[in-house]
Amino acid sequence: MDRVIPSGGPWITEKEVQYVADACANGWYDNWHDYLDRFEDGMRKMVGVKHAIATSSCTGALHLSMAALGIKPGDEVIVPESTWISGVTCICYQGATPVFVDIEPDTWCMDPECFRKAITSRTKAVIPVHMYGHPAEMDTIMQIAAEHGIAVIEDAAPGIGSLYKGKPAGSIALGATFSFQGAKPLVMGEGGCLVTNDDNFFDRAYYYWDHCRDNSQVLYLTGIGFKYKLSNIQAALGLAQLERMDEIIEKRRQIFFWYRDRLGNIEGLRLNAERPGCRNNFYVPTMIVEKDFGIEPVPLMAAMNQRGVRNRPFFRPISKFPMFKPAHTPVADFVTSRGINLPCASKITEDDVDYACNVIRNLLLGE
Repeated sequence: MDRVIPSGGPWITEKEVQYVADACANGWYDNWHDYLDRFEDGMRKMVGVKHAIATSSCTGALHLSMAALGIKPGDEVIVPESTWISGVTCICYQGATPVFVDIEPDTWCMDPECFRKAITSRTKAVIPVHMYGHPAEMDTIMQIAAEHGIAVIEDAAPGIGSLYKGKPAGSIALGATFSFQGAKPLVMGEGGCLVTNDDNFFDRAYYYWDHCRDNSQVLYLTGIGFKYKLSNIQAALGLAQLERMDEIIEKRRQIFFWYRDRLGNIEGLRLNAERPGCRNNFYVPTMIVEKDFGIEPVPLMAAMNQRGVRNRPFFRPISKFPMFKPAHTPVADFVTSRGINLPCASKITEDDVDYACNVIRNLLLGE
């Protein structure tokens, strides 16, 4: 194959290399937490919150949030049908029950009215996801949650750099979680962060984050906690990426607009939305094949791959996995069956997008 356009990947510069090399050479003994401190401080300032806890993954950050809320067996936590499994496993780790609700057809985020209808006396929390970078409809979700005394945790894993009515994704709810996994806009290889403005929530999450230590005594524990610490070396990479966030997010947005310029005029093909008052980081440019073009999405994806245009399917409806009871989520089911994630590695060029779009137009329209 002469040409391959990668489906995802980071933009690494000499700055990242220098920070990581310095952490490897000097980030030990009394300096073991220098980059961790700087990274957490950077996250606090970027999101505009009081507290940040660097974690080994966003899954860990989500689990900490559930533990800090005291989620337990018999409780219910509402989640969108379309997301990555981490937003669900964190509930299951606590022995609670995930309740799946449908998504909005344009943003692919949790439908607030479906959230409202799913609330019961057992509902303790809700986890809206900023899907592929578009913020969930947070004002409505927050209002509904407040009416019922439900805690809100933003899953901002895909939402770093996105804005909702001028507010950074992750700054709106009780707490929020971020991901720096290798396919995200900002990367550490693996890693995450939990942020909050609430002192009590932070104290509880921090307590569980490091094995429930009693810091008034050396190596003394008062409960069963977790090991979700991030390494100083990963934090060095994350800090360099965070300091370059504006240019990285602008590149991701530019990639999407290249796609929109070339594919946006195809009737029956729908791309990511950006509602008024929102700023989408367009983390994953995605097309929904709504019309019959004579080729179904699965063979279309295979044909794109054969031509070097790497792609992924839309997130599968989680309740349809064998370990859960299927929920009625027709929008999520349709979007999943027709959605294709387009190549979005931060390093791809306009010429790469030209090539990918020419392949797609040829397969769909015979051009």
